[in-house]
Amino acid sequence: MGTDVLRAKRMADPPKLTTSIAKVGGTTLLSRVLGFLRDLLIARLFGADSTTDAFFVAFKVPNLLRRLFAEGAFAMALVPVLQQYRDARSAPDLKGFVDRAAGSLAVLLFAVTALGVLAAPLFVLAFAPGFAADASTHDLAAAMLRLTLPYLFFIGLTAFAGGILNTYERFGVPAFTPVLLNLVMIGCALWLAPHLAEPVMALAWGVLLAGLVQLAFQLPFLARLGLLPRPRLGFGDEGVRRIGRLIGPALFGVSVGQLALLIDTLLASFLTSGSISWLYYSDRLVELPLGVLGTALGTVILPRLAQRSGPSTRREFSRTLDWALRWVLLLGVPASLGLMLLAGPVLATLFLSGAFGAEDLAMARQSLVAYAFGLMGFLAVKALVPGYYGRQDMRAPVRIAFLAMLVNLALSLVLMIPFGHGGLALATSIAALLNGALLLAGLVRAGVYRPEPGWTALLLRGLAGNVVMCGLLWWLAGPTDGWVTADGGERVLRLVSVIGAGALAYGGTLLLLGLRLRHVREPPEPRPGVADGRADL
Repeated sequence: MGTDVLRAKRMADPPKLTTSIAKVGGTTLLSRVLGFLRDLLIARLFGADSTTDAFFVAFKVPNLLRRLFAEGAFAMALVPVLQQYRDARSAPDLKGFVDRAAGSLAVLLFAVTALGVLAAPLFVLAFAPGFAADASTHDLAAAMLRLTLPYLFFIGLTAFAGGILNTYERFGVPAFTPVLLNLVMIGCALWLAPHLAEPVMALAWGVLLAGLVQLAFQLPFLARLGLLPRPRLGFGDEGVRRIGRLIGPALFGVSVGQLALLIDTLLASFLTSGSISWLYYSDRLVELPLGVLGTALGTVILPRLAQRSGPSTRREFSRTLDWALRWVLLLGVPASLGLMLLAGPVLATLFLSGAFGAEDLAMARQSLVAYAFGLMGFLAVKALVPGYYGRQDMRAPVRIAFLAMLVNLALSLVLMIPFGHGGLALATSIAALLNGALLLAGLVRAGVYRPEPGWTALLLRGLAGNVVMCGLLWWLAGPTDGWVTADGGERVLRLVSVIGAGALAYGGTLLLLGLRLRHVREPPEPRPGVADGRADL
């Protein structure tokens, strides 16, 4: 065991950031595609009514926690502390810290999960108070929530395992883990649902089973590192206390986007039946580029930023952030504009059916356009928050997130009156854009981030590429009515052709205007012994 830990602790040549992004992004893309297949099945098998609203409320809580823990805050708190142990402590100290952190986390997760299961009806009232007017919907949501809440216990420990693997830049396994959630839920929707008196309950059973499968999947890979935990209580451990101090602010700072979506669900419960489902399907589509690019960037750059947080690697720290922001610009803007222009065709292709009709499509299109408007804000938060937590700066992003959440709540209350669920989505997008802008301004003001040369040319090329792409998409897509009347196979072929043509137009324009890989090159590795990292200025 000791030899394995020493081997894992020894610094190896880290993989290229671009390679890691491709690995995480590709695996996340697979998960998102399966997630769309899962949602397609839900839409076609269960439609958009009070029972699906009840499930989405019951699923919102563990899904929110998955995003907070597995894709955000827990890694933000764990990775910098684990990196310090890896660099400065002995192998037994490292293994002891892992054991104590795992045991302490397991006890806390079990206590919170048990409390949540007992208080499930109150949780439903908290997240969807509008259900109080319909006893059957409220009771169904509470029954499903008792099944889905234990997912917190499993996904919390899964996130802990994934944080260890990410610290050692074994990104592929944690990135693949969400695939298992979708596979298990698809299986339950197809094979378990027909055997239940209330078929939608099968989805809740799928969430519970998926949590256990996800945790079991990662354990062999921890064993290969020699870091498979033997859980022990350790609330007094120095490292555990440090994670405890970091996790609270990290949860709030990185999760403002998810909290905004939760506010949408709460307020939508007072609107027309189906509003929660329309928001959910829209959010799922925005999650594709956000997961593939945003989550991949945040996951990959955090260990590098933690390594480069010292004064001797200051410029490499800034260059890593700059590299991430260039990819946010080049891929995030066309994704946002493309989703806005193709909202109707995409929804029609994926979800249109007897249970999800033209009225549902029109309503979901409103919220998808509004969410897509704020995609750059969601992506920026994913890329910029690691710039704070890599240096263990907790206070600044929390203040910014709190302000953004207040703005979101105020705008939601104002915009939901004239625009319904679409106003809720628009308020969330505006708050996300504000959050990203303030995070960037804070890093620049603190001198942590200095833009590298070439941004003006990059912005102009990106502008030209997006203008060409948008013009082509608008011409090729045509009115949404034509997509509603087409058959399923025709819609799929047409959508793939339109998206492919838009991507070629965008990429071709960038190439014609002189964009090359060197303009988005990966930041160089730190050069040991060079003060301030300024030797190549």
